[in-house]
Amino acid sequence: MMLLSVLQANASVMDVEANLRTIDDAAQRAAQAGAGLLLTPELFPVGYAPLRLHAELDPAILPDLRERLATIARMHRIGLVYSLPALAQIQEQHDDAAQPPHADGAWHITATLLDAEGNEVLNYAKVHLFGPEEHKAFVAAQEPPAVVDFNGIRTSMLICYDVEFPEAVRAAATRGAELLLVPTALSAGFDNVPQVLIRARALESQLNVAYANHSGHEDVYNFLGGSVVAGPDGSLLAAAGESPTLLFAEVGTEAVKAAREEVPYLRERRPELYEEWEQRA
Repeated sequence: MMLLSVLQANASVMDVEANLRTIDDAAQRAAQAGAGLLLTPELFPVGYAPLRLHAELDPAILPDLRERLATIARMHRIGLVYSLPALAQIQEQHDDAAQPPHADGAWHITATLLDAEGNEVLNYAKVHLFGPEEHKAFVAAQEPPAVVDFNGIRTSMLICYDVEFPEAVRAAATRGAELLLVPTALSAGFDNVPQVLIRARALESQLNVAYANHSGHEDVYNFLGGSVVAGPDGSLLAAAGESPTLLFAEVGTEAVKAAREEVPYLRERRPELYEEWEQRA
């Protein structure tokens, strides 16, 4: 079992210092409570404002920003998930430093999992972009969610709108994920996503799902809050209201194994048949 912490807070757009202070304070409180991991919302270190980020954010600040986030994890001895923009060329061709960024400045939305020593152990780039502003500011990635062993739990990540597609969650589950971490930026008015859909995704793929949202107003957005942690049987392990908060929930492997033994959804899938159905549609 691992105690998981989920930050729900209001970021300040383009105010990195204020946002890092919020993350640092949450990491300190989470670590003192015994949590092994802190999950933060989508694009929280820079604030959620796709068009402003694309126009104003200097990619040259990102290496230092990532190092400062790693320092927070190391200092408090806690795992950390953060979400930042990343130039698409750098994300896809990081092994060739001579390659220049895309001329059009194409960005992905990414999430990174750090261990308690500040090492990057998992990276993911958002596959499903939501709304006209994200489509103008970012490009959709194509790589499936990877899975790593984190504190004894097989762990994967998606970002925001990704989790609303059962195929994306199932892709993580079929790769062995027992815990799915989801930084998000969900606007007010979409209450059924955390209240119904997240629990359904956890139940149908029989894994723990942690969903961290913004609260309050940022740029032109009013955020719902409503962060949740759902168990592999669809149960609600933790839930937030509209205000800033730090959630805690215990997650582990035994409940996942029990759910998958009781109703073997993953074993009894028929992907070849589903593919045939798609072709016939």
